[in-house]
Amino acid sequence: MALTGRAALIAALGSLPVGIWEPGWTGILAVNAPLALACACDFALAAPVRRLGLARSGDTSVRLGESAEVTLTVTNPSGRPLRARLRDAWPPSSWEPGTEVAASRHRLTVPAGERRRVTTRLRPTRRGDRQADRVTVRSFGPLGLFSRQGSHRVPWTVRVLPPFTSRKHLPSRLARLRELDGRTSVLTRGEGTEFDSLREYVPGDDTRSIDWRATARQTTVAVRTWRPERDRHILLVLDTGRTSAGRVGDAPKLDASMDAALLLAALASRAGDRVDLLAYDRRVRALVQGRSAVDVLPSLVNAMATVEPELVETDARGLTAMALRTAPRRSLIVLLTSLDAAPVEEGLLPVLSRLTRRHTLLVASVADPHVARMATARGTTKAVYEAAAAAQAQTERHRTAGQLRRHGVTVVDATPDELAPALADAYLALKAAGRL
Repeated sequence: MALTGRAALIAALGSLPVGIWEPGWTGILAVNAPLALACACDFALAAPVRRLGLARSGDTSVRLGESAEVTLTVTNPSGRPLRARLRDAWPPSSWEPGTEVAASRHRLTVPAGERRRVTTRLRPTRRGDRQADRVTVRSFGPLGLFSRQGSHRVPWTVRVLPPFTSRKHLPSRLARLRELDGRTSVLTRGEGTEFDSLREYVPGDDTRSIDWRATARQTTVAVRTWRPERDRHILLVLDTGRTSAGRVGDAPKLDASMDAALLLAALASRAGDRVDLLAYDRRVRALVQGRSAVDVLPSLVNAMATVEPELVETDARGLTAMALRTAPRRSLIVLLTSLDAAPVEEGLLPVLSRLTRRHTLLVASVADPHVARMATARGTTKAVYEAAAAAQAQTERHRTAGQLRRHGVTVVDATPDELAPALADAYLALKAAGRL
């Protein structure tokens, strides 16, 4: 087989005569002089690595499931051209499994005194901050026989934000909000507490809405229309304790709670309400207060990005105290937590009256769709046992929800895909009933 390129060069050099070096009586070392000379020259002609200048630019944030691009500018100040292989190292969760090698390794050539750019495309698989690790450069000589290698620290952080997949439900809920707000042809009857206008009575209207003074001044019966209250306070409380770490599908329950909270925040801010966020387990993990309607959603997304479930039992008394401190006046408190019997009965129920005495409380919880599928399984002995266990779990969950409802709490219990729209509907129902 004929040899080409580097292999042919090494073979040719290796066939040349051998020189002998005798360092006195200590021994004899045989060296292929031409090959050694070629390697030494190749090493000497390789561009130095330590003197390279490296700088980053590009994306600083990305939604989970999308791609971010970070550009690395390599400047070669030496008088020798740089022929290199470069590895731009990031945490493993910065890429989908199996794509790290192709995405993080680059080949580049930088002439003496010039600069070149390489772009690393990240596709993170988890929320949070992804920080760049070392940049390792291997510089080859013109023959490719020897190389120099070194690493540089080039700091850069990409924040991976919640994906907000429930955004698709926002247009339909905004349409319902416009109906409640009297901005479409559908008028509400006797809902809300803010007077909007008068109109002519039609069959089916609530007779309690008739304005008898206005009716006496005209020839038709006039009724009052109402619009939902505006400028109300909504406090979103994320329970980040151990129950939020339970996985439903490929993500923890906390991620589904965040998605539902974002949809509600977007809807409430469009309705003219003020939205704050509190994430708590045994201490405050995130707190967003006093943001305008324009800034509230970006602020919530940014704050949620780094919040992770903590494997500790949530301090219900501490959570209640912090919620009351954050919402000193009457508010709608939306608590996104678990409906497991033990945490609710031992933690939430004993302090529930402190919240419901002053505020309207809505509890939202993520249900496991696998349990619902198990409850309908039949056909084998194993399936029957699984169905019985699932039915028992559902009964306990319904009993816990019933306890909360008896204390005047609105409860939303839905699977991850259904939780966000169900929570938005519950908010609209409370608003239409004038309970905010």
